[in-house]
Amino acid sequence: MFTGIITDIGTVQTLEHRGDLRARIGTGYDTGGIDIGASICCDGVCLTAVALGPGWFDVDISAETVSRTSIGGWTEGRRINLERALKVGDELGGHIVSGHVDGVAELVKMEDEGDSTRLSFRVPDSLARFIAPKGSIALNGTSLTVNEVDGATFGVNVIPHTKEVTTWGDVAVGDAINLEIDTLARYVARLQEWGG
Repeated sequence: MFTGIITDIGTVQTLEHRGDLRARIGTGYDTGGIDIGASICCDGVCLTAVALGPGWFDVDISAETVSRTSIGGWTEGRRINLERALKVGDELGGHIVSGHVDGVAELVKMEDEGDSTRLSFRVPDSLARFIAPKGSIALNGTSLTVNEVDGATFGVNVIPHTKEVTTWGDVAVGDAINLEIDTLARYVARLQEWGG
């Protein structure tokens, strides 16, 4: 369980295909405080630490995860958003995020609005019904508020602080972005399907 509040920017140090994809992630986290088997949200994808060293951790990524996320586009040197799993008593500053990516959105437009940047995304039609104005969404692991929705396109604003402490300052039109819909929206839609 995560909050969508990014606590580190990691770097993909190595990528190795060995049945599954193994990635070594450089981090500012004290890896002495990470257990083997710990969940770490990497660009919005909940991955398991399988090896650790000073300033890095390794994760194994299944073909299923690669096919359903933007991880297939990772390259060595890429910066990624990181968040450690919640602990009892942690502040819940964003919204409940599972790290289970629902699909990949495409960044279709960027424009500055004052000091902030408005980002517009196109999502698969199957996910568009879960996105609502002023609702929460996790994009590359970051908890953001939806400004507006128009069919399968929606927009968010990113403030300067968020661009500085996440990878949102690195994005460009055309980028593939990991998207996780809000858990509450998922259950509301399921209840409606069953006439609840």
